[in-house]
Amino acid sequence: MAKAALLVVDVQNDFFPGGALPVPHADAMIPDLDRVISAFADAGLPVFFTRDWHPVNHCSFKALGGPWPPHCVQGTPGAEIHKSIPMPAGSQLVSKGDDPDRDAYSGFQGTDLADRLGKLGVTDVYIGGLAVEYCVRTTTKDALLDGFAAHVIVDCVGGLEVRKGDSAAALREMEDSGASTVTSSEVIALVGAQQ
Repeated sequence: MAKAALLVVDVQNDFFPGGALPVPHADAMIPDLDRVISAFADAGLPVFFTRDWHPVNHCSFKALGGPWPPHCVQGTPGAEIHKSIPMPAGSQLVSKGDDPDRDAYSGFQGTDLADRLGKLGVTDVYIGGLAVEYCVRTTTKDALLDGFAAHVIVDCVGGLEVRKGDSAAALREMEDSGASTVTSSEVIALVGAQQ
C-alpha cells in the first residue's frame, strides 16, 4: 500500500510579500497549505520542510553573478519559516543551498531527503510551496527520478512569474515528467481515508 509524505518547499519569509524575493500573492495559499499540513499531521504521516539556507556569499546572488538578490541567508529572519505556517511536532527540516559555490533549487540536491523518505517507507510525495517554476519544479522532478510518485498540490504553490506564463509552463513540465496535479481538498480527502 502507498505511504504518503508531504514536502513543503521553501515557505520562508523572504519569499512572501515584504521579503527579499517575494512571490506575488504567496499569502493566498497559506490557508489551504495549513489545512493540508494539519491533515498529514493528524494522520501521523511524515511532513518535511525544505529551506534555502544560503551563506552570505552564495553564487546565486547578483553580487556574485547570479540571478537573484540576497535571500534566505543563514540565521536571518528572512530565512525563517513563515509564522502563519505550522511546523507540526515531528516534522523534519531539510536545508539546501548551503554550499556557496553550488546552486540547489531541489530539496533533493546535496541533501539526504531521498534517504530519509526511503527509511520511512514513503512511496508518494505531495508537494506544495514556493516557487513553482524553480524549487517546486526541480524538487518534483528529482522526486520522480528517485523513484517516488510525485503529486503537486496546485492551490498550495505560487510562482515568481519572472516571465508571464512561467508557472503554468512549470506545471505542464512536471506533468509531462510524470507528476500528477491535485487540489488541497483532494489531498485532505485522500489522507483522511488512509486513517
